[in-house]
Amino acid sequence: MKIKILSLALLGFSAVSVAQKQTQPNIILIMVDDMGYSDIGAYGSEIRTPNLDRLAAEGLRLKEFYNNSICAPTRASLLTGQSNHKAGVGYFNVNLGLPAYQGYLNRESLTLAEVLKQAGYSTLMSGKWHVGDDSIAWPNQRGFDRFFGFIGGASNYYDINGYTDKAPPVPLVENNQRINLAPGKYLTDEIAGHAVQFLEEQSKTNKPFFLYVAYNAPHWPLQAQPEDIARYKGRYSIGWDSLRSERFAKQQQLGLIAPNSTLAPDPEVPAWASLTWDEQQLWQKKMEVYAAMIDRMDQGVGKILETLKALKKDDNTLIVFISDNGAQGGFIPTGRRRQRSSGPIGTAGSYDYQEQSWAHVSNTPFRSYKASAYEGGISSPLIAWFPNKIKAGSIATGTAHLIDLAPTFYEFAGAQYPATYQQVKTNPLQGVSLARLFREGQEISRPQPLFWERAGNRAVRKGKWKIVSSYPSKDWELFDIAADRAETRNLAAAHPEVVKELAADYDQWAKANDVVDYDKIKPQGNQGFAAPTGANTAAAPQNNKRPNR
Repeated sequence: MKIKILSLALLGFSAVSVAQKQTQPNIILIMVDDMGYSDIGAYGSEIRTPNLDRLAAEGLRLKEFYNNSICAPTRASLLTGQSNHKAGVGYFNVNLGLPAYQGYLNRESLTLAEVLKQAGYSTLMSGKWHVGDDSIAWPNQRGFDRFFGFIGGASNYYDINGYTDKAPPVPLVENNQRINLAPGKYLTDEIAGHAVQFLEEQSKTNKPFFLYVAYNAPHWPLQAQPEDIARYKGRYSIGWDSLRSERFAKQQQLGLIAPNSTLAPDPEVPAWASLTWDEQQLWQKKMEVYAAMIDRMDQGVGKILETLKALKKDDNTLIVFISDNGAQGGFIPTGRRRQRSSGPIGTAGSYDYQEQSWAHVSNTPFRSYKASAYEGGISSPLIAWFPNKIKAGSIATGTAHLIDLAPTFYEFAGAQYPATYQQVKTNPLQGVSLARLFREGQEISRPQPLFWERAGNRAVRKGKWKIVSSYPSKDWELFDIAADRAETRNLAAAHPEVVKELAADYDQWAKANDVVDYDKIKPQGNQGFAAPTGANTAAAPQNNKRPNR
């Protein structure tokens, strides 16, 4: 009799556990690569993104969401809820000889997968890793049950062996096994396809899931499917000047940008009318392919949404969409030679870039580009979707950062962030949860400013004020972001007391996060993505008027 009672009790406990797990929301995190603030329809673009636009219309958009300006440092903060230095990726995925700059995630900074796995989640990832090249730091070793994708910072979208003898096959990894992209396959489709496959396999369990989809689109090289490129034929004949104005007007109409806002100029971008007819044709092609890459990414999002609905899991799934940094300006500044294309723009042999003039459009209405601490480098769209939990059509004003997503997901999941993990004392989370903002529209309460340092580029955001120092300068500029988000008016001379206060905050934060003066640690030669070279843009232009042929 006692055995029977005990069995019934255990069955009851098991049923409660299953029910509790089923009430935990599923979480999907989607991140794109090198995409500007205005590059999707919901943030002002003409590019066809119906699936992301639907998530925005049925969910929430943030006006001010910040990243870390460049690939690896962004991923470090996103995955851990720490500053990129505290997580071990202070510069890039290269080891500069100090713990804060070791180039891979340290054990003190737990990943989203490690924490959510402890809370009963299946943990799935498809796409770009870029926070640890050695196999001891790969996704399956950092909490992910399933992984498909590539480990480094960039990849071709096709196997291009047929185009050039110098190019290796596209190297991929699936669950710790090295594989190659099959000939004829397109990597953006494969990333979405494996995400769908993982969801279908996971549906056989009673567990909630966390799925991280890390697209490399629209990161260079410019390679896209012909049918997607054809959709944009002739759309960019108006040129970058007109297109930027067009997007700016749409952003104001949507309520993302204040009516009295200004557009940040870039004197290094030539007037479209100054180009010859032949040059205009070539530049149009670049943007047609770039748009096609974003279009294809959105199609993949649509397939994920269709799968959710088919599995009857859409009503209990939180989806967050972001970009890892702003669009890239001029060619990589130093330490790396431009690769030669062995095929037309958009094909498997193409190594072309979007480049600065079109990136200026992508980052509308902001100043500067990827790798910069100006708004054009660190601003991302953020869409949050959760049926019946997030109010449809919401546009929120609050200031948020990558470090806020980990505590947000943990609050939704009911997950506890442990003080120790596998006998290692963990770094405390540094962000604030956005759960009440998402569910109730409650204003973000941020007790501490936001800070940035990467390759000597520094910034602090505190309330409406932001100070920026662009390497190699050590001087601070001051901007009133509430009135001048495009950072067109430097107010440092008018408010020296504000500069002093925020600079002191920065020094305190830098010390607590083991930030080193960049001149003391600056790598030599081809070691990751070099620092921006000027105060106005993230990179010196590479003959932006005369495109590489």
